[in-house]
Amino acid sequence: MQNYVIITDSTGDLSAALVEEMDVTVLPMPFSIGEKDYKNYPDNHELSAENFYARLRAGEMSTTTQLNTTAYLEAAVPFLEAGTDVLFLVFSSGLSGSYNSSRIAVEELREKFPERKIRTVDTLAASMGEGLLVWHAAMRRKAGESLDAVADWTEANRNRLCHWFTVDDLHFLRRGGRVSGAAAVMGTMLNIKPVLHVDDEGHLIPMEKVRGRRQSLDALVRHLDETITEGENQTIFLSHGDCADDAEYVASKLRGRHGIERVEVNFIGPVIGSHSGPGTVALFWIGSKK
Repeated sequence: MQNYVIITDSTGDLSAALVEEMDVTVLPMPFSIGEKDYKNYPDNHELSAENFYARLRAGEMSTTTQLNTTAYLEAAVPFLEAGTDVLFLVFSSGLSGSYNSSRIAVEELREKFPERKIRTVDTLAASMGEGLLVWHAAMRRKAGESLDAVADWTEANRNRLCHWFTVDDLHFLRRGGRVSGAAAVMGTMLNIKPVLHVDDEGHLIPMEKVRGRRQSLDALVRHLDETITEGENQTIFLSHGDCADDAEYVASKLRGRHGIERVEVNFIGPVIGSHSGPGTVALFWIGSKK
């Protein structure tokens, strides 16, 4: 195995079991709710996902903070001092300043450790879309590919990583500026469910409006049908904002479809969930285009 480590951030919404399987390091991103600060670890030991979403439903507000340069420096230095190279795979620059923090950190680290190979890649991805891209990178690392080969593959394929979301509560999108207040009120009255995706610049973009929850979930599968490539043996990631039954409805439609072999389901963590809200369902796969 090549002597390098993959470091990513917890916005990839990887479960603790997946983190162990992939053998990656996850930096916990900070968030605040109820005037208390937390860090979003993969095992959610500071605040469970169920508790977090219950508090959102009760009306509490959650805010998030990007990772700063120091966080990336502190994560990388012990590996570099031990003679291990470092590859950062970072949350979309279209949604956070974390990638810029990692880029600054890499410049500093290269000056301090000129003999080591250090790279950072903007995944242009979010939630388990970022997680799925990291999963592919980790599997390539386990297969013996070099740091540069894995980083180059990630950059070349990040815009084939499809992200499609639907939300149950338009008011969280209103808070984030994705829909207007009037549209949120009217959409709620008419049971309108938006379907969104992450574009090639890593931004979250509304794509269509569907009436009814079940129809919006079916729309996610329809978009997968339209763009999935090499479905045989492909691993699909599916994340949800504390709505496991809806996620399972989608997962049940995917198993065996297009030869799909594995569907991994996990919560949308507090950092992404602060902006998407309870009831979000998000589907991720490798396709012909985003």
